[in-house]
Amino acid sequence: MAMDQPDEMSFLQHLEELRWHLIRAISAIIIVAILAFLNKTFVFDVIIFSPKKADFITFQLLCKLSEQLNLLFPAFIDKDILCIGGNIPTLQNLSMAGQFTTHILVSLITGLVVAFPYVFWEIWRFISPGLHEKEQKLTKGTVFYSSFLFLFGISFGYFVISPLSINFFSTYQVSAEVANQFTLNTYISTLTTIVLACGVLFELPIVVYFLTRAGIIYPELLRTYRKHSIVGAFILSAILTPPDVFSQFLVSLPLFVLYEISIFISARTVKNLDK
Repeated sequence: MAMDQPDEMSFLQHLEELRWHLIRAISAIIIVAILAFLNKTFVFDVIIFSPKKADFITFQLLCKLSEQLNLLFPAFIDKDILCIGGNIPTLQNLSMAGQFTTHILVSLITGLVVAFPYVFWEIWRFISPGLHEKEQKLTKGTVFYSSFLFLFGISFGYFVISPLSINFFSTYQVSAEVANQFTLNTYISTLTTIVLACGVLFELPIVVYFLTRAGIIYPELLRTYRKHSIVGAFILSAILTPPDVFSQFLVSLPLFVLYEISIFISARTVKNLDK
């Protein structure tokens, strides 16, 4: 699908070109997944299980913040109010092949996350030749910004939302008669769902950019629904985090920023289209 190709490609040639882009993208995911599979100790003990440990960096920073707030407002804030974490007991595996299948699943997810920039680049290489010259100039840097936002969202989900959610669910009880005993499967499912959801959610500015170019949305529409987005952000943060104002604000703030950035991008896009 080269730019200097004199004749238009047939439908079957497009399919063949797409097939090779997908093969290279999937190969990259598999290669990273194999490396992750071979480095089991690092992937699980250092990355996957860290958000449930008391010495995780997020819990340490929250504890230090709690101490600083206590120095400023000793009469209102206890120095240990934000010192949380380390409440999850040893995880249980209830399936004979549970640990092995979890190992494979986590390796594949790791491959997808790490290889995402290359995967998106391969997909963009297939799409971009079909754009006009002006469109190619306007979409320059799409791969970089998409990859940056995705990895930033992954990091936000891993370092902020995941430890707060895991700590909340591990301490929440409907009654003292019920003890929390978590399985490996539910822990991995919770962690990966939150992290991947944040990665996708942080692609909002990129999605808004292309929807604006397509004429589906416009900045006035986004401004009209700004109040609705604030309510939605608080609802989402209330679901994913412990029921305290600090945690909800910590999660909601990046969502507000993303929405405002999306409005700015939409307005700039419309301005460029009018030129």
